[in-house]
Amino acid sequence: MAGDQVTLLVFWASPFGMRVRIALAEKGVKYEYSEQDLRNKSALLLQMNPVHKKIPVLVHDGKPVCESLIIVQYIDEVWKDKAPLLPSDPYQRAQSRFWADFVDKKLYYLGRKILTTKGEDQEAAKKDFIDSLKLLEGELGDKRYFVGETFGYVDVALIPFYCWFYAYETVGNINIEAVCPKLIAYCRRCLEKESVSKSLDDPQKVSDFVVMRRKLLGLE
Repeated sequence: MAGDQVTLLVFWASPFGMRVRIALAEKGVKYEYSEQDLRNKSALLLQMNPVHKKIPVLVHDGKPVCESLIIVQYIDEVWKDKAPLLPSDPYQRAQSRFWADFVDKKLYYLGRKILTTKGEDQEAAKKDFIDSLKLLEGELGDKRYFVGETFGYVDVALIPFYCWFYAYETVGNINIEAVCPKLIAYCRRCLEKESVSKSLDDPQKVSDFVVMRRKLLGLE
């Protein structure tokens, strides 16, 4: 849709924003990138997402779409001329949505807990985080991507967290590759895709950002 006006309101380090960037790249959609200061939210962000006041927000022809997984599904439905991100089979679609939801409910919140706690709370979060990664690795199995040979919805949901792994490892003193080698090999395969490599930020930069935030929280 050549005449579409597409703007993405986003924060550079957000894995949720990276999801949307990957989906747009997969579909070949040109868009305006609008970096947001989450400590001083813009009038545009508050106007486009008055309910949650969060990024990312995709603004398509003046109409906002919020929440990253919903945005990715929207992109998949609107720009149909490129390969679909969600499988056509209803059961596989349901499974894809389940595992993407798992990433949000488990990986994100446990990772956040590792980064914002210490002591016993952090130890418990680390154990649950590794257990969740092992479940994902089990679901992946020996497949190239989560639904087989085709890069799709679950991959888009999960792979942005790869550039946060270094921060989790540094702060939590863990080695993800040692416990989930297949999952890390899968992440490196995904990075061979230009849509992924151009959308993910530098792990060291993310880690430095996390350390700065921990200092502000009095955790360092």
